[in-house]
Amino acid sequence: MAKLGISIYPEHSNEEQDIAYIRKAGKLGYKRIFTCLLSVGEKSREKIIKQFRRLADQAHACGMEIIPDVNPAVFSRMGISYEDLSVFQEMHVDGIRLDEGFDGMKESLMTYNPQGLKVELNASSKLVYVENIMDHHPNREKLITCHNFYPQKFTGLSLKHFNRCNDKMKSLGLRVAAFVSSNASGAYGPWPVNEGLCTLEMHRGLPLDFQVRHMFATGMVDDVLIANAYATDEELKACTAINASILTFGIKLEKELTGIEKQILYYEPKHVVRGDMSEYMIRSTWPRETFADQSIPAANTRDLKRGDVVILNDGYLKYKGELHIVTKAMPNDGRKNVIGHLPDYEHVLLDYIEPLKVFAFCIV
Repeated sequence: MAKLGISIYPEHSNEEQDIAYIRKAGKLGYKRIFTCLLSVGEKSREKIIKQFRRLADQAHACGMEIIPDVNPAVFSRMGISYEDLSVFQEMHVDGIRLDEGFDGMKESLMTYNPQGLKVELNASSKLVYVENIMDHHPNREKLITCHNFYPQKFTGLSLKHFNRCNDKMKSLGLRVAAFVSSNASGAYGPWPVNEGLCTLEMHRGLPLDFQVRHMFATGMVDDVLIANAYATDEELKACTAINASILTFGIKLEKELTGIEKQILYYEPKHVVRGDMSEYMIRSTWPRETFADQSIPAANTRDLKRGDVVILNDGYLKYKGELHIVTKAMPNDGRKNVIGHLPDYEHVLLDYIEPLKVFAFCIV
């Protein structure tokens, strides 16, 4: 089951704000919290344990799990051994994310920890590192993966590399999480540079709900975490409205929809791509049967370009009511109403269309 998550950074916030954010996200259905031990500074071990325990207890009260980011330097600073992870149990956290790893054998042994903690591997690089861990026969039930996020512009992953990493993780049967970035003013992460905090560079600065929809559209990402704090109420709600199992396109309307056009756009049961796909369009043909007896007057019948969303009007007789997403420019002879279009950034979602795929729309 897909999960949404948030992030908190206790070193850069106050506990009251973090707890309020956790409660808000929990009520909306968020299930995961990412946090960071890499940036806690020079606090004593006891202070760190108590601080994270309070946050973890609040997370659990809201039905959420919490996993902090660690690395060998954190282990050294806090006097932690890979053979004894009990300090994390004292924090009441649900696992640890290894931003940097050890040698393969240590990670494997960690998955057998008696505390039952999850061990989350970095999914963004060193694929041979993950293979090495798998060669050491870890407890797969406790092993998951999560990509990096990138605070500096132009340093995020390419989609090609992201897909390559995910192909490998999935071939090994591992769950994959990735990060998206809030566009809220003042949103921050663990480090002083905050130019967005996304896994994929192509997501930087784009609407948060699109980033989430794209992650789920890949079919390779199980959990999506908002990397920076704090996302706005509107962003949090928009993300929870997404159905992870349905490819959802954001549409900008170009005309006021008639009642029938609105019903077609939000067709129930969902739109389904015809099995015999054209190179010019994605066709949803069930609405023409549902609305065969309804009138759809011609309106906004301009020529068509990639990303346009059209509904066939009365001029198309038996085909009236079909909904199309245009994939290749073509003329319009007046029988297709252009009800809106996909913004350019949404076009990447067209790459995930295939015969008989279920899809839907949301207004952007």
